[in-house]
Formats: sequence, C-alpha cells, structure tokens
Amino acid sequence: MSDQPRLPAEPCLAPPTMARNRTLGGAEEAQAVAAGRGGGRVNVLMIGTGEYTTGYVGGAAADSDKGAGVVALVMFDLRSRGVVGRVGMCGTNGAKFPGIRAHMQRCIGDVYDGLSLECETWPADGVRDGEAYKTAVASFQPGDVAIIFTPDDTHFTIAMECVRRGMHVLVTKPAVKTLAEHTELAAAADAAGVLVCVEVHKRFDPIYQDAYDRIQGLGDFSYLYAYMSQPKHQLETFKAWAGKSSDISYYLNSHHVDFNEWVCGEKAVPVCVTATGSTGVANAALDVETEDSITLTVQWRNLESGNLGTAVYTSAWIAPRADVHSQQRFFYMGTKGEINVDQAHRGYTMAKDGNPFGSVNPLFMKYTPTRGKFSGQRGYGYRSFEVFVDACNEINTQGAPVRGFDESLPTIHATYLTTTILEAGRLSLDADSRPMVITYKGATGADAHMPVSITPKEFYQAAPHEAVAVPPRRRRRGSWNGNGRGQAERERAKSFL
Repeated sequence: MSDQPRLPAEPCLAPPTMARNRTLGGAEEAQAVAAGRGGGRVNVLMIGTGEYTTGYVGGAAADSDKGAGVVALVMFDLRSRGVVGRVGMCGTNGAKFPGIRAHMQRCIGDVYDGLSLECETWPADGVRDGEAYKTAVASFQPGDVAIIFTPDDTHFTIAMECVRRGMHVLVTKPAVKTLAEHTELAAAADAAGVLVCVEVHKRFDPIYQDAYDRIQGLGDFSYLYAYMSQPKHQLETFKAWAGKSSDISYYLNSHHVDFNEWVCGEKAVPVCVTATGSTGVANAALDVETEDSITLTVQWRNLESGNLGTAVYTSAWIAPRADVHSQQRFFYMGTKGEINVDQAHRGYTMAKDGNPFGSVNPLFMKYTPTRGKFSGQRGYGYRSFEVFVDACNEINTQGAPVRGFDESLPTIHATYLTTTILEAGRLSLDADSRPMVITYKGATGADAHMPVSITPKEFYQAAPHEAVAVPPRRRRRGSWNGNGRGQAERERAKSFL
C-alpha cells in the first residue's frame, strides 16, 4: 500500500455522492448506502462527538486550532471522493446533536462547496445512553471501520466491542491505558482478522517522516528530549476526564513516546521509567487532583550494542496563550549525529485585523478553501485517516494480509512500547516517582521487543548491623586525586589560599 495521497495538486473537485450541504442526521443517504459497501468503499462509524471529531465543545466551536473538527470533515470529504460510503456518528448524549448539526453547517456546509453532511447518529436526539455505541456498532457490518475518539479509559471497552463485531478500528492515542489491555486487544484483533491502528498523526508529518529516515543513519540511540503543551484554557475542554480517567502524559506525551518507538523500535527498547509531575493550576481549575505537567525519564537499551540511551518527555496543559495552540518540539541525538525539530513554528506567520498574531501550520489541517472547495487532503491530520481507510479497503477488496501493515502503520502490534512507557509513567507517579522496570519476553528476536511486565525497581537496603563495602572511587588521569597535572593544579590552588 502506498501512503501517498491519490490527489493531484488541485483541490478535490469530484462531485459529491449526495446533495450539497445536507444537514447532519438525514436518512436519505443512509438508505442509499445501507445495503453495504460498493466499489471498494468502507462504511465508517465515528464514536465520540467532541473537539477532534466535530470541533464542537460546550455549545460552541472549540477555542483551539480545530474549531471545524477533523474526523467528521475528513470522512465527509473521503465520501465525496468515493472512498467512504455510509457515515455514522455516536456519542452518549443525544441532546448535543441539534447543536452539532448547526455547528457543522456553519463550519463545513457553509464554507465548502460539494460536501454532504448526511450522517446517522446515536443515541436519538434528547436521549442519554452511555452504551449507545453497542447499538451503533450492531448496525454496521464486518469489514466496516470504527474510529474512536473518546476519553482514554473507554478506548479498550469500545474497541473490543468493535473488534468482536469484525470491524477495523482506528483509535486515538493512547490506544489503551495498560499493557494488559494492549495485549488483549492485539490478540482479539488477530482472532478476528481485523486491522487495529492508533491515530498518531505525527507519523505523517513530512518533517517527522524525514527525521525518521535520517535517524536510521545516526547510529545507536543516545538521547531525546521532547516537549508538548496545550494552553490552560483547554482544561475546560478536558474537564470531563482530566485527572479522573487520564492525565496529560497519556494525552500529549504519547505523541513523542510513539515517535521514539517508531524511530528506535527495531534497535532499542525502554527498560526503566521514572516520572515526576508539577501541580497547582489544574487542581484549582478542575477541583481534582491532577498534574499540570508530567515528565517521563526513560532509560533505553540498544539491543545489538547494549549501549544505553535516555529519553525525557515532558507535556503540560497550563501553557499561556501564544502564537501557536500547542508548543511541540524535540531534540534527538544518536551516536553519529543529531536532529532538532520545532514542529510548532514552520516559518509561516500571519496577522489579521481582529485576530492575534499567529504561527500558521497548514501542514496539519488546511481549513482555508480553494475556490470554494475543501483542499486539505495533503495535511498530515487528514492523511492519518486516509491511509488507514485505504488499508481497510485493500484488506476487504484485495485480500491484503492484515499483519502486512505492521511495518507501515502504527498498528496495535507495532505500538506495545508506547503503551508500556505511558503506563509505567503513571505507576511511577502513583508510587512517589519510584522507577519502574520493564521486563521482556526474551533477549533475542521478536521476544526482545515484547514487554510482559512492569515492576517497581528494588533498592537494596542494608540491615542496621550489616557492614556495607563501598568500592573505592575510580581515579581519573589528571584528576585532583591523581598524579601529574592534577597534582600540580592542586598545589597551584593551595598557593591562592
């Protein structure tokens, strides 16, 4: 499968599959495609109705760089191109759907020509149902696609329901919260013969992709520092789950932990995780115990040489408003070279009357239309979904082997290390920053990459009566305790006393 977009340089001008700018929730298109896929099109169920799916938060457009949403917009465009058929959306509170319909009409229907907004919705308007996804999933067929953007602690349960129904699944990062859940979901995907992937769109950022290729020639992994933030006003967006079912490390550190696994997963593995946090702002804003920032310090081991590497991942959600919505950067050092990336600043800035100065990043999502048409098909936020849908179509129509995508996509089988690091970080925080040791199935081959447990590091404590032998400190040539120049320098220092 090629991960290159199929479109030419011009924006997509293909005619829509249904009438222009129909309101969300209509039944006409659902009836037209309910018979199933045609021409290699998968049907798609979006589970979750929040910021990333619709751009609708708290009764209005999200106060972020995703006010028009991402998932629904991409699916509507893929449908207009004949790649996707039936589209559904599932939440837990049907009372939100009238507002979502109006919001999407303003942000999508009134902005782009030729995009149908037809979409089935669950639960019914005005109905609350925390398990509406079960009804929605039951109305789809094996081989259809489920895209899950819900609170982190719900990913596993919803994904397992979709897998059991034979649906391919794309779940936002983190895929799940524990190594045990990850292992069970991977086994279920194998048993059902379906593709399960994690939506980590940084893998499709052209700069990150180029960095991946260059890093392969930089020798052993030695050091990585990564930082990612969200502005503190986003705490209002996250208040339903922040500090209750997940934390800022699962939410943001997951991006660069995944990047580290992606670029080093074949040659190095994490062996020990220590986490520390900062507190104060989020506690007051949300009235819940949670960290403002979390730093994971991870010891990696290069498998062939045995050399050690260190990674430091920091994420925060108390940043001030700035020229970008999210600060994002990393520094990577191998034994043969280094790479420095500031993903937030691409050398492209804009100022407009009534809007603050900002650094613009259309490489993620290009919302500005071209001659009235949506033209963001090459954004890495878009391609992350397109490439997954293409893979599902290949599996369904061409018999492509599911496990054949482990090398090219962030599948559930290729992302074990990220889940393990994130869980170990949470365990470390809950144990007063005690280091957590990761154990693997074996020492060679695939077993050396397969984590099986996370355990607290044991520190040896001598009994009160036990004498502890302290090894002599190694002497360094030319040091204060050595001879030669070090001795001369010490005598010279004495002369100044």
